[in-house]
Amino acid sequence: MKIPQLTLLALPLASLLFSACSILQRPLPEALPPLADMEEPLELMNEPDDEAKRQDLALGGFTGAYVGSGESTLDELVEGSDGVSVERIVENSPAAIAGLEVGDLILEAKGPRDEEAREMHYPSDWRALELESKSGEVLEVLYDRAGLEEEAKLSVVKRLNPAERKDAERFREEKKVGVVFRTATEVEARAAQLGPGAGAVVVGLAKGSPWRAVGLQFGDLLTEVDDKPVAHPQVVLDAISAAEPGDRIELVVWRTQRSFDVKAPVSARDSEFNEFSIPLIFSYESGRDRSETSLLWGLFGYESTPAAWRTKLLWFITFGGGEADELEEIEVGTEDPADAEDQGLSESSPAETIHS
Repeated sequence: MKIPQLTLLALPLASLLFSACSILQRPLPEALPPLADMEEPLELMNEPDDEAKRQDLALGGFTGAYVGSGESTLDELVEGSDGVSVERIVENSPAAIAGLEVGDLILEAKGPRDEEAREMHYPSDWRALELESKSGEVLEVLYDRAGLEEEAKLSVVKRLNPAERKDAERFREEKKVGVVFRTATEVEARAAQLGPGAGAVVVGLAKGSPWRAVGLQFGDLLTEVDDKPVAHPQVVLDAISAAEPGDRIELVVWRTQRSFDVKAPVSARDSEFNEFSIPLIFSYESGRDRSETSLLWGLFGYESTPAAWRTKLLWFITFGGGEADELEEIEVGTEDPADAEDQGLSESSPAETIHS
């Protein structure tokens, strides 16, 4: 039995078309799409203008050591590492006299009223210790230099000018809670008994966030999570990341000059069906507020969005429609005077046209 030449040509052509369809498939996304219902009030986009108040705060002690986060990469930040890195040393300051150098990693520090040394994880830990220290008091410091641990003693002096103001940072969590944090200003942090740079201010919440159900609000300042001080918003992000859907994490919230406890639930991303395809015969795709269907090599196609729709027939016949650029007019007639009085309306109210 002979196979027609047309059939022999059609087989490799079909194979080529199916291969092309496979190659042209879009790669799977590697990042989560942003939450569509995230709310970030405009008035919370910038940090408060509280510099005048900051200038009036108690200055505390001065060491001359300016520190930053000990993590050098994002991976290390997520894993969490000990120590704060010395970024600058003021000449002839207590830190310089004690022998500290730029690049040293301060692991622990103990003040005169501390029973045990405090671990240093974030710059706010060091700043809190400075603020508590008085002129003449000695801080015992354990630091790492090139892999070797060494000790030093710093004699604190009186701070004469406020520390430099740090710009606010924002952090997004859109996988389990749907929340945006801002670092607290020094005024906000110290009002809640935290060191400068500590705390996490809620400046964004998804409409579907489980934290709304337990009363969290915009502007709330988180000071503790699972009995750990929030020395940086990353502490809260780590707690959320470690929790399983359905778990609750314990928060201490500072709002309007008082603290209260909240057991905040953790959820998970919902999933959706958004793609189905039989090469050259049928395909369907849907996304946020958009869908597209195609049949028989594009002989029929249909697209829709909340604002418009379009249908294609035989590749070249197209028709569609959508929402107009104005609202429908509704005639509102004059009320009967007696009815108007009963409803508390003015007898002289004129008829008017309103839009809906």
